[in-house]
Amino acid sequence: MDFALPLEQTENNLITALTRQERWAQHQLYEQYYGKMMGVCLRYAGSRDEALDLLHEGFIKVFQNISRYKAGTSLTAWIRTIMVNTCIDYYRKTIRRRTEDLAQAHYLSNDDPDALSHLTEQEILSAIHELSPAYRAVFNLYVVEGYSHKEIADALQITESTSRSNLVKARIKLKEFFSTRSMEFEERER
Repeated sequence: MDFALPLEQTENNLITALTRQERWAQHQLYEQYYGKMMGVCLRYAGSRDEALDLLHEGFIKVFQNISRYKAGTSLTAWIRTIMVNTCIDYYRKTIRRRTEDLAQAHYLSNDDPDALSHLTEQEILSAIHELSPAYRAVFNLYVVEGYSHKEIADALQITESTSRSNLVKARIKLKEFFSTRSMEFEERER
């Protein structure tokens, strides 16, 4: 006789097992969320190995804090928040912060069309990996995660003007990266 448990009941059972630190539940959660959360970590990390370290550290935090998860909320969003915060914590520990002048950021800004709109996900991810950790963190938090400059400043313990400046510089670096790639491609086509 086959029967199916409602999805909500299955998730509740998984959360209960995770709270009891049962290995099968940890393995199942890891397998289920590995791909999505690795994508989050790859955007912040400088390499695949670094992203894997961040992912594992994030899952350890998930397993340690599963009792704080509130049933009825999105488990995916809860785990994603932990992963993003793990990446932010990593940034804080490893990066020396610099304060940039807002006037310099304004000088660097421009109104050219967005170069990212015509690229593949892999091309964009490769270019993001080329950014410095400071630029990469601000770019991801602002463009991908949708944080405001105030939220970024609070999270990374920098000023809002530094956040804005780093975003402008990240965009300029990305534009330069894609311009160079475009010229290399055109030369090969000749």
